[in-house]
Amino acid sequence: MIVQDVINCLEDFAPTSYAEDFDNVGLLVGNTQENLTGILVTLDTTEAVIDEAIATNCNLVVSFHPIVFKGLKKITGQGYVERVVIKAIQHNIAIFAIHTALDNAFHGVNDMICEKLKLTNRQILIPQPGTIKKLTTYAPHAEAATIREALFAAGAGSIGNYDHCSFNMEGVGTFRGGETSNPTKGKKMEIHSEPETQISVTFPKHLESQIRQALFSAHSYEEVAYEIVNITNTNQHIGMGMIGTLEEPMTESDFFNYLKVEMATNTIRHSAFLNKPIQKIAVLGGSGSFAISAAKRAGADIFITADLKYHDFFQAENNLILADIGHYESEQFTKNLLVAFLNKKITNFAPALPVGRLILSKTSTNPVKYY
Repeated sequence: MIVQDVINCLEDFAPTSYAEDFDNVGLLVGNTQENLTGILVTLDTTEAVIDEAIATNCNLVVSFHPIVFKGLKKITGQGYVERVVIKAIQHNIAIFAIHTALDNAFHGVNDMICEKLKLTNRQILIPQPGTIKKLTTYAPHAEAATIREALFAAGAGSIGNYDHCSFNMEGVGTFRGGETSNPTKGKKMEIHSEPETQISVTFPKHLESQIRQALFSAHSYEEVAYEIVNITNTNQHIGMGMIGTLEEPMTESDFFNYLKVEMATNTIRHSAFLNKPIQKIAVLGGSGSFAISAAKRAGADIFITADLKYHDFFQAENNLILADIGHYESEQFTKNLLVAFLNKKITNFAPALPVGRLILSKTSTNPVKYY
């Protein structure tokens, strides 16, 4: 098993193409073809985490946060970021960061918070725009079913809770092959009319390469006619934040005690209580002030996030409660989520990673202390 195998697994779970533009995700240090000795999963890649990787003989660190976020103009060991990179390279340790790709995944960071709080009816709070594309192609009638099935197998045609979705229309295509052509229908240098089926399917943008490959492999034409366009439809499964409901409403004080226990936090900074039950809950792990308006529009009773500034709390405006549980605290269970996912996936490889070589980091990387 090599580093690229793990990257492929993580790309299936949370494609890096859905990370935010400002982010720096993917393989930050290391060689994709290196044979794996072990995987260490962490929230942050600190010097202590690299030391843990060395001690446990893990040559791949899968981290939620990227250790290299902004560009490095020099690597001289003057700061902790540079020291981490130097030590990782010295010990042949690869570092992969997933960050906002996992924030935007339906079963990612925010779903984990909802799971901890036992919320039902979960929906994305802020769907990411521009994640859906549409393919339109044209096939001889006899090939239409085969081509549709190939596109479906590659991941096209899924809309919400439905799959194998397509639109088909009958018509006539015309073409003339040149002197060097090798047409499968008609003859070169002669205009040919072919009864064809127009096939239209949607697909998530990260699958475009395999959708094209499936189309070209299944189609008999030497030159395949097709169009791919971006569409603005809302994607129900990709985006920031999540909203869900408690099975039964709770009083504000009871919910805050529940929140402290389930999210393992000692301190919650919050706006004024509104003296009404809490049942509809919006969450966004990490810095989430940008989503306050979305939580209001969604009708949330409370919005749970982190890194709220003084003036952010004024935005509650007696419409909902804003609760800041801490950046680390809101994301701390992410590494458990990644370990659980990889545990299921890597068993499919032969030879798989040796038993016990997928390790949940024991290093606490929270830089914030409470007096």
